[in-house]
Amino acid sequence: MFRKRFAVACAAALLAQLTLAAAPCPDPTPAGASLPERMADTGGGTQLITAEAPRTSSTTGTLTWWELRQDRWHRAGSAEARFGSGGLVEGTERRQGTSTTPVGLYGFPYAFGIKDAPDGTRFPYRRVTDRSWWCQDNDSPHYNRWVEPLPGSCRAAEAEHMITYTGQYDHGLITDFNYDRPVRGRGAGIFLHVNGRGATAGCVSVPADAMLRILAWADSDRSPHLAIGTSTGPTAITAVTADNARAALGGTAKN
Repeated sequence: MFRKRFAVACAAALLAQLTLAAAPCPDPTPAGASLPERMADTGGGTQLITAEAPRTSSTTGTLTWWELRQDRWHRAGSAEARFGSGGLVEGTERRQGTSTTPVGLYGFPYAFGIKDAPDGTRFPYRRVTDRSWWCQDNDSPHYNRWVEPLPGSCRAAEAEHMITYTGQYDHGLITDFNYDRPVRGRGAGIFLHVNGRGATAGCVSVPADAMLRILAWADSDRSPHLAIGTSTGPTAITAVTADNARAALGGTAKN
């Protein structure tokens, strides 16, 4: 009888061990977690802007700004976003002239605008004048830079005369996509700015009132980043990281 009970006990213990070994590991992300809490990287700051499109062919989606308080991300605002007319593409695969928005995680060197900085703006702010251009000339040493006035090394046909973008450039934030050490042919002048008539040439845009709210909220000391991606798939916004973006930045991730 003792041997029978011992055998039964051993079998039960073995079954328990096998069951425990076969049990799936718990999901480290709690159910109902916010988008930033499901992301692989948020840039290390305490503010974050997410620009999420349903798929890479989309030209519209949702832009949400978040702030980290007491170790939890809280939504501070949201607006409909517009993307490039060519959809979205991995930042490292982007080509100039394709009107695609680069997927990745990017910092903001400074804010800008044709109009005065909104009250409460806490980013360095640069006013657009009739002498302001953004050089997109691949042959110029000023490639992907604000120039004022337009230098002889940058052809006007390969540059944006920023003052002519009334509405779109009333207010905005420069992103550091391909900015630190620019890769020629990858693209220049990727901003977060005010909506125009439709899809963008690769930037992310939002309604004017949303851009004002973002500038009044964003704080350079809190190192906000812009995460661009899709809802699912290889370009999912939850998968973007600063490491993935380094090549698209043309150097080391900033901010």
